[in-house]
Amino acid sequence: MPHPYHALSPNVVMSAIESIGFWPTSEPFALNSYENRVLMFRDDERRGWVVKFYRPARWSQATVQEEHDFLHELSDARVPVMAPWRDREGRSLHHYAGYDFALFPQCIGQAPELDNPAHLFALGGLLAKLHRVGERKAFTDRATLDMPAGIVQAREHVLSSDWLTTHQRRAYERVTTQLQEQTASYQAKKVATIRCHGDCHLGNILGRDEDFTLVDFDDCLMAPAIQDIWMLLAIDDPQTWRSQLSEISEGYEEERAFPHDQLDLIEPLRSYRLVRHSAWLVDRWNDPAFPQAFPWVAGNGYWDQHIRQLEQQRLQLASPKWLA
Repeated sequence: MPHPYHALSPNVVMSAIESIGFWPTSEPFALNSYENRVLMFRDDERRGWVVKFYRPARWSQATVQEEHDFLHELSDARVPVMAPWRDREGRSLHHYAGYDFALFPQCIGQAPELDNPAHLFALGGLLAKLHRVGERKAFTDRATLDMPAGIVQAREHVLSSDWLTTHQRRAYERVTTQLQEQTASYQAKKVATIRCHGDCHLGNILGRDEDFTLVDFDDCLMAPAIQDIWMLLAIDDPQTWRSQLSEISEGYEEERAFPHDQLDLIEPLRSYRLVRHSAWLVDRWNDPAFPQAFPWVAGNGYWDQHIRQLEQQRLQLASPKWLA
């Protein structure tokens, strides 16, 4: 069975870009991206652009358009994001040879340093600005974060594959069932959800000094505000994460009340992300980019380690002492 990008040749990429009136000065080169295909090029005016070809059948066009509209809403509110280019008819989502694609201005910069208090303070302010716009209204086409349902779906995908040994399958099914039940108790608290970035790790934040820009809103969704904050904290080091949280929350409070009441969601959210990540690797394995980038996943050692990590999360959720 051909993988989703088998027909996305360099010629198709060039033709797609040219179809919307841009003329690359050389062949676009690929950036690090696995879910989508993302390439950078310069046009005939030497401007830098990033073209993103969305993974076929992952999102509907309405779902992608809602991402684009959110980005323009953020940009209009002076939140530093990279909003997609629009043509004269106001279209930001384009189509060529069966692929949906969009064009973004190139964002130049480096990831923030999480041991730099000034960077942490700036990140807090940036995320508060994002969330201040995000809480104005709800998404209608994009998902709402549901931890237990996401874990169930991930477990089904992994167990329907032939990746695990019999022993691993039993252990994996047992621990993920327990994590599903544990996260359900947190989900039942009905914490307020807002429009969030959804995947706010260091790779999606670029800038210089204390000026940072959020990029790649591909996973934006309705979620508790803490979803965009917890991945910036060194959770395994209590002294460090408390220091980081102090700086981030201080910057955040300049724009919006910090969601201290959501801190107990951090470990459930981490458990959810761990389960979903392994299932994502299984689901995408027929894409040649994945075996090349993640070769260790094919070995039993990876799954033994992953199951041990999930067991640690189960124990952590059973006795959440890390906030003390």
